[in-house]
Amino acid sequence: MNSCAYSELYLHDAMSNLGELVEYLVEATPDIKPDDFFQMMIISGFAERFEKGDPMVVSGMSGTELHHRVLETCGFSDRTWPEPLIRFDTGVDYWCGYILAYYQWKKNISFARIFESLNYEKLAKLYNTGHTTSDDHALLLIENVSFSVASKTVTRIQAYRKLIGLSQKALADASGVNLRTLQQYEIRDKDINKASAEKVLSMARVLKCRPEDLMEK
Repeated sequence: MNSCAYSELYLHDAMSNLGELVEYLVEATPDIKPDDFFQMMIISGFAERFEKGDPMVVSGMSGTELHHRVLETCGFSDRTWPEPLIRFDTGVDYWCGYILAYYQWKKNISFARIFESLNYEKLAKLYNTGHTTSDDHALLLIENVSFSVASKTVTRIQAYRKLIGLSQKALADASGVNLRTLQQYEIRDKDINKASAEKVLSMARVLKCRPEDLMEK
C-alpha cells in the first residue's frame, strides 16, 4: 500500500488552504467552474507542487493566494480579484477542497488521476453525509464514487487492486492465484464469474472486499 504523499506536518495547512481556495473560487469567481479550475491547476504546475507537499504551496500561501497564482499563470493576470472571504463557519465548497486535499495526501495520487473518475458535482453530493463523519470515512465515500465510474471501463478486480495500490504480481503472490490467470481476469480473457470459489475468496481477502464485489455484472 502506498505511503502518504508528504509529511503530515503540512497536512492541516494543505486541507485548510484547499478548502479556502475552493470556497473563494465558487463565491468570488463564479464564472470559473471548479472542474475547469483544477485542470488549470494541473496545467500550471501548481497541482504537482501541492501533491508533493511543497511548503511554499501548501503552507506558504493562503488558499486565496494560490487561487490567484494559478489563474494568473493561466492568463488571467488582468483580473481584479475580490477581497478574501471571512467565514466563521464552513459549507459545502470549503469541505470539498478540504477533503480533496486529504484524499490526495492519504492515497498519494495525482489530482489528474483523481479527476479521471471524480468531478466536483459528485464530490459536492457527498457533503451531507461526509462532513458529519470522520475524514477517513469520507475518504471511503469518495472511493465508492470513484470506483463506480472506474468500474464502467475496467474490470472490478482491477479497480479494487488499484484502489489499494497493489501490482498484479503482488496480488498474485499474496492470493496464490497464478499471475497469468489474474491478468486474463483483468482483460476479460477469462470470466471471473466462473472462477473457483477458492480463488475468488483468496483474492477478496487480499483486496479487502467481499467476494461478490469482484464479480462482473
